Amino acid sequence: MVLVQEIVSEAKIVLSPDTSINVALKECIDKDFYMAPVVDNNKFYGMFKISSVFKFETTKLKKTVKDVMDSSCPVVLKDTLVSEIPRDFCLFLPVIDHDNNYLGIISTADILNSFEESIHYSLSSLRSLIDSTNNGIIAIDKRGVITIFNTSARRILGISDSNVIGKYIIDVLPKTRLPWILKTGKPEFNVKTEFEPAKKLFANYSPIMNNGELIGAVAVFQDFSELESVSEELNRVKSLNKQLDAIINSSYDGIWITDHKGKTLKVNDAIERITGLSRDECIGRYMRDMELDGTVDESVTMKVLNEKKSVTLVQNVSTGRQTIVTGNPVFDDEGNIIYVVTNVRDITELSKLKEKLIQAKDLTNRYKNEINELKLKLVQQEDIIARSKLMQNILDLVSKVSMVDSTVLITGESGVGKEVVARLVHRLSARNEQGRFVTINCGAIPENLLESELFGYEKGAFTGAKKEGKPGLFEVADKGTLFLDEVSELPLEMQVKLLRVLQEQEIMRIGGVKTVKVDVRVIAATNKNLFNLTHEGKFREDLYYRLNVIPIDIPPLRKRPEDISALISHYLYKFNNKFKTKKVISSETVDYLLNYSWPGNVRELINILERLIITTRGDLITFSDLPAHIKTSTHVSGATKKQEFIPLKEALEQYEREIIASAMEVYGSTRKVAKMLGVSQSTVSRRVRKLISN
Repeated sequence: MVLVQEIVSEAKIVLSPDTSINVALKECIDKDFYMAPVVDNNKFYGMFKISSVFKFETTKLKKTVKDVMDSSCPVVLKDTLVSEIPRDFCLFLPVIDHDNNYLGIISTADILNSFEESIHYSLSSLRSLIDSTNNGIIAIDKRGVITIFNTSARRILGISDSNVIGKYIIDVLPKTRLPWILKTGKPEFNVKTEFEPAKKLFANYSPIMNNGELIGAVAVFQDFSELESVSEELNRVKSLNKQLDAIINSSYDGIWITDHKGKTLKVNDAIERITGLSRDECIGRYMRDMELDGTVDESVTMKVLNEKKSVTLVQNVSTGRQTIVTGNPVFDDEGNIIYVVTNVRDITELSKLKEKLIQAKDLTNRYKNEINELKLKLVQQEDIIARSKLMQNILDLVSKVSMVDSTVLITGESGVGKEVVARLVHRLSARNEQGRFVTINCGAIPENLLESELFGYEKGAFTGAKKEGKPGLFEVADKGTLFLDEVSELPLEMQVKLLRVLQEQEIMRIGGVKTVKVDVRVIAATNKNLFNLTHEGKFREDLYYRLNVIPIDIPPLRKRPEDISALISHYLYKFNNKFKTKKVISSETVDYLLNYSWPGNVRELINILERLIITTRGDLITFSDLPAHIKTSTHVSGATKKQEFIPLKEALEQYEREIIASAMEVYGSTRKVAKMLGVSQSTVSRRVRKLISN
């Protein structure tokens, strides 16, 4: 596995934070680089991009690089595996160490070269592996030409010619079945074959397929005499092992055998009974490691290896067992220890001496990190953008609420994402693995059908009912979550029945005579003030307090402006991917969107962005593309914004600046921008310099 630090390279341009923007732009344009790392005292500070400069006024070009650099650009740590680097970065990524020291860059070409070297290494290893095997291996292509003929094949078949590769198989081995495998395309296993009177082989033949197409065949074979010799030796070893296992397992005391390095070779059945450790926990492990990780408090084997004599001690095992162990060394003819045989006896079978003080703080931190990671993944999946403090507080509350089964009441204006938050509560909870998330809009179902939808009905309960009856949504959501949207629209009669279900956790189908127990978490939502409705007699006060155990109030979009720009970026990226476009929004247009009041909240913003992506002709979305109600809105900057006009020449230059800036952001170099705009590279470079000089 290759690390980033092994293939890091130098950048063509490295800028200081105090470099003037004019100097930085000239250096980038002259070297045809649209961005460069910003480094000071060997510390990485960010990335300077040409496209970022064009978003500033001309007078701001007198500032320094640190005024426009991107300090939140993606970077890669030096000890990152090359295979783990995302492939969607443009041109290169800065490489840093854990102290933020700048080390260089890694480009797509560096990654490709690394992969090419790995492939060459794998092919070389494969050739060595094929030649090192004791079995003969012969492969041919679909024409019958030999492509592989390893060393063992030459040895077994007695062929001294090393130039058989490229010859037809029937010219080298007339009796082989490889041509037949090419003809039938079917494998043949355990085939006894005679290549010459004195040579009897045991072979497996297989076709070589590639995407369903037959491209060759391979034979793997071995001399019978070698197999018989190996088989006899194997039988002898098996017999000895059976005898040894029988002797060891007949002992009532535990027997533990290690080699001269303390590696466990064998334990008998009594070890599992006495220590509570399984064979899998013992075989192959070093006693030093088991001592360090607390499996045993002290290893008698290590004492025997150090003192070179028999040792007896009391040993505590992590399972809570206490044993008395005696380790005995076994020496070779030269006086070196080759084995340590330990006798183990249980001296407190029922003792529970193990103290379960398992690093509670570390465990808690690990769980907290896992929950946070899960929360972030689910937030991204649910398209929840939380840049504002208000939304971050709501996500923290959702994370806590998901750990309990209390009823939740979500309030907020239409379009703020109440159902999205409800789904997130369910997905973060244990109920996500046990049951479904079921939703019902209480205001969208006629009153006479609402009861049957919620509670179900028995067969023949009323005219038009299904013969077999129907379970209600409470039964469907058993072990899961039921989301009651627009709960304020529930009729008073239904409110009484809902209250009973919440209190008793049981329902009765229409036409039924017995109750059905259900385990359902209820999350309700409304855009109305339920507390005021209770005073108006339109909503039961007892049901209100039963639902409002944990309130979550989602603020409207106009009260969390920090989220608007993030939402615009998120959905612009999402819809560009969906519709295969590369559209960007001008800064003026973004200003209008940021200052718009968004009465329809997030839902309105999503719809507007999707409409702009679909209906705008060019790749740049400008103020003129906005819907009329946004352009004429009195909510922009707190007052009606009067449209201003500028001279046509100045307007064209401003539009040209936006087009070039947007194109540089998307394509990254003057060469690609020139190709996209249908002009020469020198024209693009000249226009850029002209805009800079102005």
